[in-house]
Amino acid sequence: QLQASGGGLAHPGGSLRLSCAASGFTFDDYAIGWFRQAPGKEREGVLCYSSSDTTAHHVYSVKGRFTISRDNAKNTVYLQMNSLKPEDTSVYYCAAGQFCSVYVGGFDYWGQGTQVTVSS
Repeated sequence: QLQASGGGLAHPGGSLRLSCAASGFTFDDYAIGWFRQAPGKEREGVLCYSSSDTTAHHVYSVKGRFTISRDNAKNTVYLQMNSLKPEDTSVYYCAAGQFCSVYVGGFDYWGQGTQVTVSS
């Protein structure tokens, strides 16, 4: 299973770090992706960290602001979000799959989601 945490309220320009802790499967063998879903919108892939130590950005608007990192010893993936904007407001989900993908269907396990709200 996956447990996402670290969401909350941030001001525009602020930062948050999300964590995704995994258990119950061989973490090293899986890509871990972060997705987000705003009210009334489809879930979109944001960033992904593959099992072969490569990363993929799926949303152009977060480039230069969001970074993903992985600690296999702790079975945890992090999403560092800087220079937050109101449009980053969403529920953020982490997911595990064989490969990085922008498609929700490409992932086998999902966390419960953590709310990120960016507002002044």
